[in-house]
Amino acid sequence: MKRATIFALGVAAIASAAAAVTIYANWNAFVPTAAMGINYLRYLKAPKGELTVETAQGFDGANSVAAVRSPPPDDGLWPSYNKTLASDRFSSLKEINRENADRLKVLCTYDTHQYTGFNSGLLMVDGALLFATEHDTYSIDPITCGEKWHKHETYAPGTPQAVNRGVAYLDGRVFRGTQDGRVLAYDFKSGERLWETAIADPKKSESAPAAPIAWNDLVFIGNAGGDFKGVKGRMYALDAATGRIVWEFYLVPKQPGDPTRGPEGASPLDASSWDVAGGSPISGGATWTSYTLDPTTGLLYVPGGNPAPDFAAAVRGGANLYSDSVVVLDAKTGAYHTHFKLAPKDWHDWDVSSAPVLVTTASGKHVMLVAPKDGHLYGFDLDTKERLYRVPVTAVENADVPFSAEKSVHFCPGSIGGAEWNGPAYDPQNNLVLVGEVQWCTTVRIEPTRKIEGVAKFTPWSAEDSINPFNVWGKPDPVFQWAGWLYAVDADSGQWRWRAKTNYPVQSGVAPTAGGVVFFGDMGGNFYALDADTGRELWGEKIGGAVGGGVITYTTLRGQRVAAATGLTEILWPTEITTAKVSILGLVKN
Repeated sequence: MKRATIFALGVAAIASAAAAVTIYANWNAFVPTAAMGINYLRYLKAPKGELTVETAQGFDGANSVAAVRSPPPDDGLWPSYNKTLASDRFSSLKEINRENADRLKVLCTYDTHQYTGFNSGLLMVDGALLFATEHDTYSIDPITCGEKWHKHETYAPGTPQAVNRGVAYLDGRVFRGTQDGRVLAYDFKSGERLWETAIADPKKSESAPAAPIAWNDLVFIGNAGGDFKGVKGRMYALDAATGRIVWEFYLVPKQPGDPTRGPEGASPLDASSWDVAGGSPISGGATWTSYTLDPTTGLLYVPGGNPAPDFAAAVRGGANLYSDSVVVLDAKTGAYHTHFKLAPKDWHDWDVSSAPVLVTTASGKHVMLVAPKDGHLYGFDLDTKERLYRVPVTAVENADVPFSAEKSVHFCPGSIGGAEWNGPAYDPQNNLVLVGEVQWCTTVRIEPTRKIEGVAKFTPWSAEDSINPFNVWGKPDPVFQWAGWLYAVDADSGQWRWRAKTNYPVQSGVAPTAGGVVFFGDMGGNFYALDADTGRELWGEKIGGAVGGGVITYTTLRGQRVAAATGLTEILWPTEITTAKVSILGLVKN
């Protein structure tokens, strides 16, 4: 090889290393911009949406579902992230049904004119449709899409993910978290800011993108950032009228030097389940989606995120409580009640992410349904705490293979696979649990222990051995080598009855109705209405960009409507580049 060539390669290597250093130093500015350009090129040849349905052997659809039960009372609203505080997402509306769903049409669309990670849930209360983006909160007309008010907040976010998962509503107030770790309250009618409270520190890479829930004069929300070294997940209750912190609960053990922001809920948790190497801080267990509450018992169900470093289990020995768990707290005091540990030892970044669902099944059991990122649907008997079933609902591969610095491991679901921020729904008419899933795999090789321990505090702490900033959470499979699932599973037996596979991941909310229809969308912008008993496709069209947020249905003076959040555009998801929009659908006459 000639000296000139060697010199040129050397210069190129130095330039590449310098560029990598620059990228990491300017992560928030570079990565989202670069991702937009890359994704634009990817989608020049994106395939059209495809959906196939399979029924379980011995299941003949409508003739095999459980005896139909009367739907519960329904005021036609959608007042919380998952409709009810119990998170069942079922609507008793039936004007749109399996006989006429083929007449669906997009009636109007509201365009935010923002390129952003639009995965907000949608609420419909008192004649207003509510949602949020990273910096903005919106109230629009649920019939015409006309804007009622729009509130913008300027701040420096704690992470480059431009996301917010939605708002809560209670007694004339709208509540949301922010990417700089605050909780804000607005007047429902005017959008006037009423109060703000800090629950997290953006200088430590903490944020609050979760959709809060509200009940009994309290607002419930936690902090995100558990993939960053030194960040600990915490849960809060705030006074809905003033924003005062009523209680705080650490979801992983509190250590000397960790801040106290409010009265602490009673907890038995200590550091005995964390054997952290090299003097590193306990990290992880953050929350970033939404929550569930049982108004009858006053118990709050909190899904807890993964431990960190994400992929290096050896440097954090023990069970790492309460990461990867549903933690149950007294909603009024924050006192620990119990917990359900789903991932005994997590080295895949398999958070227990989405809110669990509390139901009474056809057999009369009180069951908690949970779909984490590990690709399974879990059912727990709430009276006995017994796990009833653990059903795979997407591709699972190499789940037990340990990671090392010597060999790369390809595993499914990947670190952004399984169920993410939208969890299961429950249809009481046929006793089916309906859950959307991501089939997208990841390859990981971890760094040497010395390098893992040397990571600076409050920076990404995955332990992935890569200088590519897009592979911090592992190297995902090539774009379009992915899929999505909607599984329908019997809530008592755990047996799947039918499943629909799409050629794009399913991240949206799922909305079953008394009309026998289930609505959902995929990350290709395709929106579907399926027969809830059989999975048969009733209607399907591409209605916009990636459907990664809320899908809801509600009643209006002009009939039943369905609304969907489209246009998710952010660094972790290679989606079509388009602005965030809310589309409202309804029936049209033949």
